[in-house]
Amino acid sequence: MTVRVGIPRALLFYQYYPMWRTFFEALGAEVVTSPPTTRAILSAGAARMVAETCLPVKVYCGHVLDLVDQVDLLFIPSLRSLEPNVHNCAKFLGLPDMVRAVVKEAPEVLDVDIDLGEGRLAFYRAIYQVGRRFTWNPLRVKEASESAWGAHLRYLDLLYAGVPLEQAMREAIEEQGSSANLQSSISNLQSPTLTIAVVGHPYNVFDRYVCHDVLRQLTNLGVTVRTAAQVPEPAARAAIERLAGRPYWTYEGEVVGAAGHYFADPTVHGVILVVAFGCGPDSVMIDVVQRGARAAGKPFMMLTIDEHTGKAGLVTRLEAFVDMLARRDLRGA
Repeated sequence: MTVRVGIPRALLFYQYYPMWRTFFEALGAEVVTSPPTTRAILSAGAARMVAETCLPVKVYCGHVLDLVDQVDLLFIPSLRSLEPNVHNCAKFLGLPDMVRAVVKEAPEVLDVDIDLGEGRLAFYRAIYQVGRRFTWNPLRVKEASESAWGAHLRYLDLLYAGVPLEQAMREAIEEQGSSANLQSSISNLQSPTLTIAVVGHPYNVFDRYVCHDVLRQLTNLGVTVRTAAQVPEPAARAAIERLAGRPYWTYEGEVVGAAGHYFADPTVHGVILVVAFGCGPDSVMIDVVQRGARAAGKPFMMLTIDEHTGKAGLVTRLEAFVDMLARRDLRGA
């Protein structure tokens, strides 16, 4: 009987789904994902959490609830650190235990501690710990992990080239990340109009319900949109060192690194930062980004989202920002 592994469409799904799916399917499992976020999913998750919980965790809980009756296992890793002395938000560390505590009816949670600060050997052991749930053959686990890493690299290449996230996921899994596809995507980025960078964590920016589809709203206004996903890691790291000295949070590059990179890009007319209300690491990094924008003289706007954010007010702010940039561009500022 094929084991069904559930992956909630929230939090780290947007960074690692092609890799996770490729790994489990190579081991013979069936991967089941929850649908895109809806009002019902968010409301269900929020009802299980205390009010002070940040929005992304409420959304995640809602996606877990949606998968409860559909899967045999829930894959929920505890991602502690991806490099020495660089830390992760507590929500990622305690995610498996939180799900067990608030979703009593959840199926078995397949969790694993990922902490690259403990060395490569500990990381390999973590991979085999997950793989043993499906096979005792270490060679098969090794081959699955290599296929998964290949899918992840293809995914990053597609995102860097500006391929839309959902298309990039599909092509990375289907091994369609060819150089022709990448070149086509790059050519599609050219535009005679304004270019605005939208930076923030992928689970905020790419969840269309949570952020009221801010990327499409800007596109409908005739704007070329760039995202943090299009900033290669070396460029993001260089920008972090320029603005903050050194990385401290694991996913700081999604906010500080991408923003700093676009502040220095003359083809980008303005930067929009999307943050979730109540996010601890974001509250620390916001000041760094704001100071960087002032130093670079780059037009900047911050959008703070929560479960009560209304679409009308957000669209009005986007329209005003775009209009301001258009007037500024006409003056040659």
